[in-house]
Amino acid sequence: MIIETLIGFAFVAALVTFLVPDEVAGRVGAALSLVPLVGTLWMWTQFDGSGNALTGGELAFETTFDLLTLSGYQVQWFTGVDGISLPLVVLTAFLTTLAIVSAWTPIDERQSQFYGLMLFMEANLLGMFTALDFFVWFVFWEATLLPMYFLIGVWGGPRRKYAAIKFFVYTNVASLLMFVGFVALAFGGLGDSIDTLALPEVAMALNAGGNVSSFMGLAPDGLKLVAFLAMFVGFAVKVPVAPLHTWLPDAHVEAPTPASVMLAGVLLKMGTYAMLRFNFTMLPDIASQLAIPIAALGAFSVIYGAVLALAQEDLKRIVAYSSVSSMGYVLLGLIAFTEFGVAGATFQMIAHGLISGLMFMAVGVIYNTTHTRMVGDMSGLADRMPVTVGIFIAGAFGYMGLPLMAGFAGEFYIFVGSFHSTVIPSAPLFTAAAMFGIVIVAGYLLLAMQRTLFGPFSLDADYEVGPAPFHDVAPLAVLLLAVIALGVAPELFLDMIKNAIAPLVGGGA
Repeated sequence: MIIETLIGFAFVAALVTFLVPDEVAGRVGAALSLVPLVGTLWMWTQFDGSGNALTGGELAFETTFDLLTLSGYQVQWFTGVDGISLPLVVLTAFLTTLAIVSAWTPIDERQSQFYGLMLFMEANLLGMFTALDFFVWFVFWEATLLPMYFLIGVWGGPRRKYAAIKFFVYTNVASLLMFVGFVALAFGGLGDSIDTLALPEVAMALNAGGNVSSFMGLAPDGLKLVAFLAMFVGFAVKVPVAPLHTWLPDAHVEAPTPASVMLAGVLLKMGTYAMLRFNFTMLPDIASQLAIPIAALGAFSVIYGAVLALAQEDLKRIVAYSSVSSMGYVLLGLIAFTEFGVAGATFQMIAHGLISGLMFMAVGVIYNTTHTRMVGDMSGLADRMPVTVGIFIAGAFGYMGLPLMAGFAGEFYIFVGSFHSTVIPSAPLFTAAAMFGIVIVAGYLLLAMQRTLFGPFSLDADYEVGPAPFHDVAPLAVLLLAVIALGVAPELFLDMIKNAIAPLVGGGA
């Protein structure tokens, strides 16, 4: 019951933080967030699962009991973790604590509500990554949208209402598409062959072959194709995959820094996690048929996101577009259907969560000090805030895939896996196109650093620009240590990830 305890505690912590005075809400929220963090780290040390949760693997910390019957289908409280979900659970708790601490300086109004929403979002994310019944999973999935909507709409920048509504509309329509695709497949196609919507049972029924029947005039193959596309497009919006990404830059630019950290670090991973669980695990035959367009979308997202980042003047917008590029790598790794490709993509979700969180947090600290994020408005920051700038530079090199940093291991695995893919025709060409994205990433990050961090100090400000306070820099330092630790020892997560993806690529049980 450790999973239920942590989810329940996060909900209670959110309520408590809502009720405490604003003056202490930040400290209370940070202290309470340590409990889920310690709990998830304990789960990591005690993890004894094996295989994949959706293919009959051995779950860790599993709990199952019936909740209700819906149209003849049993809805269950069914939770557990395998080597795919546990790293994301740890990432969620880790980033939540650091994001709350990073909010102490920029959030100066309605603090108790802000920190309460952060913990409420953490509870729902923990539920989403551990739930293995579709209805429970979908409830948690949808519930993550609300706190992010309010975090952007209440504490965001000048265009916060526009950005919050755009975020909500895009992701809500995407959820509807995903829901329709899954329900048509499970309720209609599988019919009476299953009596529950537990994800492992649905996945194994689909992969058993011959169980899907016609539905609403669609032949079994047509139904599977339509369901795959509906779910894929829904998840692609959440990732986001270009050209469905337009909500992301607005959401990031207007969101307060801690919300951007959670959005890039965890919420984007909901899309790729769902793709892996639903599209690539339940319907691998359809995924293989669509390998070329999916690989093309991945490579296009890498290049398109990087080129757009190159053209930006706002540091936060540069990091936002670079996320579009990075998630393109993940998509390419998933569709490769090789051990290296899928394991690298899953590892890259964690690596990107840490590095993007570090970069958004560093930009936030720079903004707190200089009151601007525009590249053309500042230069020479390295002399005034050397520690923050040093961490920012290290994070940027992590984004470029520098060896011994987390991003290198993920990208290396993805490139090796996609290059040797037998599912993607002309796989080396797609791999080469994606690898070219690294050159562009290095270009825009080096250009931005050169203009803002080095040279003579220049900033039109009537206040002193100096080192950031310790509580602003400390989360950056902790994130950087995590990025280096996973770069030096990727096996901390990679071994359990490989074990969980093996059944998907023709190996393991």
